[in-house]
Amino acid sequence: MRGIDAERVYSSKEIKTLKENHERAEDAPAVIKKIHKRGTLPDPLKGLFETMADGKPCAVEYEPDPDLHDLEQIPLMDEGGIDAFLKREVLPYAPDTWYSEESVKIGYEISFTRYFYKPQPMRTLEEIRADILALQKETEGLLDKILGEK
Repeated sequence: MRGIDAERVYSSKEIKTLKENHERAEDAPAVIKKIHKRGTLPDPLKGLFETMADGKPCAVEYEPDPDLHDLEQIPLMDEGGIDAFLKREVLPYAPDTWYSEESVKIGYEISFTRYFYKPQPMRTLEEIRADILALQKETEGLLDKILGEK
């Protein structure tokens, strides 16, 4: 959004007003949502970035852009967990990606088809051949009748 002060913290009310009244600009600085206490180490993968605020280096949290929000389904037993998955599969394509630990949901997908579907046994080649021959006999001479021959 245009007109953003890169070193200022915006309240949630101000962020809402900015979203409603300002046009989005790709070159605009990110909106600082929260400045963390001194001594908090930056962790870009978890949304804590190092920047200058009020002339001092600190760890900040930016307001996420809802247009860039995405979901990933990570295998439950993925070696290294969420961080390793993101470093391996996501960061090479979107280097500014981060996630909020509060938004992580653990679940499991059960494929009902895989466990409960019982496929019908396939017909034998002899049965299929017999059906084709029966249809051929049934339709014999039908094309001649349609075309008016005979």
